[in-house]
Amino acid sequence: MRCVLELKDITRSYGSIDALDRLSLRVEEGEWLAIMGPSGAGKTTLLNILALLDTPTSGEYILDGRKTASLSEHERAVLRREKIGLVFQQFHLVPYLTALENVMVAQYYHSMADRREAEAVLRKVGLGERLSHRPSQLSGGEKQRVCIARALVNEPALLLADEPTGNLDERNEGIVLDLFRALKREGRTIIMVTHNPNLAKEADRIVYLNHGRISPVNPFVEEVVDARP
Repeated sequence: MRCVLELKDITRSYGSIDALDRLSLRVEEGEWLAIMGPSGAGKTTLLNILALLDTPTSGEYILDGRKTASLSEHERAVLRREKIGLVFQQFHLVPYLTALENVMVAQYYHSMADRREAEAVLRKVGLGERLSHRPSQLSGGEKQRVCIARALVNEPALLLADEPTGNLDERNEGIVLDLFRALKREGRTIIMVTHNPNLAKEADRIVYLNHGRISPVNPFVEEVVDARP
């Protein structure tokens, strides 16, 4: 299997606090990885580094064969646009644009907008009849599906999802879960931060974070033995 990303001894410090502490991780192409852990465990920090929105204090991050530490801000932005699709809990849709236009914005910043491709990916997530609707006219589940379509339209090597069902009711959670299952069958590489154990158990692998390090046990339900010297 081809390695999509690798973290080697990543530390991210804020003053005297290590949000991530010598964390190492390898993700293979086509793998669905769930990241879980209590509040303050380092999940958001890890996701921001994976998304090239933040840089580690030390350690090495290799994305699709490229070492990211030496990249300029512009090079990081280009790599993010070309290789990463982002799905946020809060949607971050442009309120005055239609569902179709919100997806086409992602195309525009990547290369060039293609209406037919944008329409096709919205139909893929079940929104073929909602192309001209603005976010205020969509349900929470439909907004999240627009976000997924926006993340997928440029065929990224890596899909990062931050609590993708966090704001959804049970019905829409099931719809989004079915979409992720379909993406997995297509061979997509997915990294998902979630507090939802029902969603996490669908992944190929669950990584538990606690105190900025990968924990050998689930910190939600068991006492964690701190492995640091």
